[in-house]
Amino acid sequence: MKNYSATNIRNVALLGHGGSGKTAFAEAVLFNAKATDRLGKSADGNTVLDFDPEEIRRKISINTAVATCEWKNCKLNLLDTPGDFDFVGEVMQALRVADSVLVVVSAKDGVSVGTEKAVRQARKKDLPCYFFVSRMDEANANFDKALESLRDAFGNKVVPFSLPIIKDGKMTGVVDVVGQVAYSLDSKTGLASKIDMPEDMQARIDELQDPLMEAVAESDDNLMEKFFAGEKFTEEELYHGLHDSARTGHVYPVYVGSGTANWGISFTMDHLIDIMPSAEEAGAAPAETADGQAIEIPVDEKTPLAAFVFKTIADPFVGRISLFRVYSGVFKPNTTVYNTLKEKDERIGSVFMTLGKKQTPAEQISVGDIGAVTKLLFTTTNDTLCDKAKAVTMAPIKFPVPSLSMAILPKVKGEEDKIVTGLHKLQDEDPVFTVRNDPETHQIVLSGLGEQHLDVLRSKLNAKFHVESSLEEPRVPYRETIRKKVKVQGKHKKQSGGHGQYGDVWIEFEPGPAEGLTFEEKIFGGSVPKSFHPAVEKGLQEAIIKGVLAGFPVVHLKATLVDGSYHDVDSSEMAFKLAARLAYKTGLPQASPTLLEPISVAKVFIPDDYLGDIMGDMNKRRGHIINISPDDGIQVVTAEVPTSEMAKYATDLKSMTSGRGWYGIEFARYEQAPQVVADKVIAEAKKHMEEEKED
Repeated sequence: MKNYSATNIRNVALLGHGGSGKTAFAEAVLFNAKATDRLGKSADGNTVLDFDPEEIRRKISINTAVATCEWKNCKLNLLDTPGDFDFVGEVMQALRVADSVLVVVSAKDGVSVGTEKAVRQARKKDLPCYFFVSRMDEANANFDKALESLRDAFGNKVVPFSLPIIKDGKMTGVVDVVGQVAYSLDSKTGLASKIDMPEDMQARIDELQDPLMEAVAESDDNLMEKFFAGEKFTEEELYHGLHDSARTGHVYPVYVGSGTANWGISFTMDHLIDIMPSAEEAGAAPAETADGQAIEIPVDEKTPLAAFVFKTIADPFVGRISLFRVYSGVFKPNTTVYNTLKEKDERIGSVFMTLGKKQTPAEQISVGDIGAVTKLLFTTTNDTLCDKAKAVTMAPIKFPVPSLSMAILPKVKGEEDKIVTGLHKLQDEDPVFTVRNDPETHQIVLSGLGEQHLDVLRSKLNAKFHVESSLEEPRVPYRETIRKKVKVQGKHKKQSGGHGQYGDVWIEFEPGPAEGLTFEEKIFGGSVPKSFHPAVEKGLQEAIIKGVLAGFPVVHLKATLVDGSYHDVDSSEMAFKLAARLAYKTGLPQASPTLLEPISVAKVFIPDDYLGDIMGDMNKRRGHIINISPDDGIQVVTAEVPTSEMAKYATDLKSMTSGRGWYGIEFARYEQAPQVVADKVIAEAKKHMEEEKED
């Protein structure tokens, strides 16, 4: 493949709801561009872009995949993204390097949650949106209904640039609304042939000319004057105006067809190449110099290199594959580049263009283009590769914060280390999830965006690292404390041959001001020598790790050593340490111990329609609403809620809002648990401790 200038490069992200036909559209584009010799199907597991074993097994897209092809003397980089919301991190990777967004909409379902989210994400990135109404070859496909749903959702900016020709309820052709030309489609190959305009469609084509011409006029003052003067636009003015209107968001073009049947694909791509922005039009990219100064990197191949790594693939055969976009300069093989975040030099061997998992060696990756490089030692996602003499750092992708946490357990005891090692390697590919070893609950806690996200990670562990595992709800880290003051004795006395052991303390226990242990001593007359006071404190510090109710750590405890006795020969630090622990075990049950549960602050983002349901659900979870505020057309509900009630909230929220809601959560504080909750937790904790003893 030849090198293309930024003017002739199109970087397009394919977004939409799961099952809308994104991968099928991409497969058809690649087939028509002769980049592939067959039309792959997700159902058959033979698509170019869904090449991961998990994608083939589940028959859905899980990763963002890049495919490069040539079309009308342009280079097209397609970024096919997952539709499932658990993999929105992959969508963010694609949007970081795309210059436009093609939202694929099912002709059977119309606007769905995934459509709404795709447009919202494109708007946030200030990327132009285009729609493709797909799956027109299927039963119950209804273009007019889908178009109406798009207009209801996104307003009069939605304008069809093509219409289907329907005969006996089936699509048999397509009409170019802009050029006012009709084409028939071969039902088997999808090949288009020019035909006379169907008489019953001319009136509708004429009706659509006004919004098209208005969109052209809005793109330029001179064209606006020409429009009001009643003059016709030239073909060049027409397409230039539509290009600018689409690029600035004044119009959302709609196309129609089927990726699976290859209907309307060539026509759509001919149009999109003309009206989609080029990599050059994306403009200068923001960055920072080594001293923190904000600059803009121009789209210029003669300037120093600046490339951004937006995705990493862990390939079992070739190692780490880094996908990047060049924002300035030229990325060449057999050179050395500088990683500004890692502050390391990276030696570049070969550079590639990608077609799914297939890699094609390239002489260079030009400015505005997307490429790949293998076996980098230090580089991961979000790193900037550049000229060391002109070091810059580009803005990272802001990935979503994991909201669902599960404990992951090996099926074979003793393989915990293998799980942690494998998951850390998978983080090269997926920076969204986190994994940590909880020292308190002794569980490996895996956090992601949803149940399917975590289940995919579990499956990958098995496939890539041969570790079988299961997922379960993580234990909640409760706390214990006391509510009243008591004074107790702790006496350790043991006599055997030789020196004995003797330690005797009187300690007052009461609620303390600090989170941990507050230790004081009020000894008069040397009843317990000062040299043993640290041993008493140490014994208590070790004791509070386990409370007397359910074995949870004790907090806000004040202990005052007030009296005791010692033996000149038999007393020792160990004896007083044990005496302090005896006092603890005797005193805390008398001090009205209670269980504390963790409270989290949850911020739930939902459309207005679901506000009542979310508030009612929060009440059921013992939550307390503290604020409701609007933000960018949605409602943000802030609530304080017991952490234990939020274990499966990611799944429940998706169900309650049909996938339209999302949330973030963070720990706030501990509060006394209601007695009914405490009784249940204590019973479960004691049962767990008994099981551990048996093991």
